[in-house]
Amino acid sequence: MIKRTLYFGNPAYLKTKDNQLIIELVSKGEQHTAVIEDLGVVILDHPQITITQAVIAKLLLHNVALITCDHSHHPAGLLLNLEGHTLQSQRFRHQLEATVPLKKQLWQQTVSAKVFNQYCLLQLQLVEGKLLLDYSKSVKSGDPDNIEAKAASFYWKNIFGSKNGFYRDRLGPPPNSLLNYGYAILRALVARCLVGSGLLPTVGIFHKNQYNAYCLADDVMEPYRPFVDRLVLRMHSDTEPAHILTPDLKRALLEIPVLDVSLDGSISPLAVAVQKTTASLAKCFDGSIRKILYPVFPDGDIK
Repeated sequence: MIKRTLYFGNPAYLKTKDNQLIIELVSKGEQHTAVIEDLGVVILDHPQITITQAVIAKLLLHNVALITCDHSHHPAGLLLNLEGHTLQSQRFRHQLEATVPLKKQLWQQTVSAKVFNQYCLLQLQLVEGKLLLDYSKSVKSGDPDNIEAKAASFYWKNIFGSKNGFYRDRLGPPPNSLLNYGYAILRALVARCLVGSGLLPTVGIFHKNQYNAYCLADDVMEPYRPFVDRLVLRMHSDTEPAHILTPDLKRALLEIPVLDVSLDGSISPLAVAVQKTTASLAKCFDGSIRKILYPVFPDGDIK
């Protein structure tokens, strides 16, 4: 079952009764309900939202990722469940005891998958990207040649080639704001699935920033980024650049969990694919398998 993503951008009062989320929309005088166990991500994006402790506790009990936004309407915080799996302590131990060679091999697979998906997206945009295909096949254990950065330089120069003056930067020109918001949703989704697979989102296989609480999420989400990029390409317009993240644009980005991807030979929603990816990573840590399952664009998309 695909978990729902709820976005709140207006004043609201959130409470709970009988495992239902009771939503009171203050400005409209309306009341709605949602089954908490059907939720995957909840985004709070207004200073006049009131949420009870009971709601927070039930959201975390059902492993719902709770995102709060700042005054600029960008995600600023992420709250996750601490007990996401029955074998959590065992999986923590396997993850923490992972050898350096294993981590390097996992990062090699991750970079290769990311660069290949970047190549596929350029193909969909009718941009010659064979260089990225070659890069994806040449990644070595641990990526000592920094293929990821080389590929990124080529990719960002070409993917928005028709958008004059574009460069990828968090504070850069449109559609950077769309990319930032989309990646934040993706990051929350990946972090939630990591917890559900009994893994620590903080301990990465490559990212190691001591101030980053979601290093592993940042690792695992890399091959999924091009799917967000493709959605942003569909949304962005030269004539009406997205300087401001409007409710309609945010609503469109909430489609990320249900985007079609191909994983292990079958088409599935992105949210389901992420669950399979994190489950496969847990098996890599315990030695059951040697390869992470990462998605590609559906065959029908790539001509």
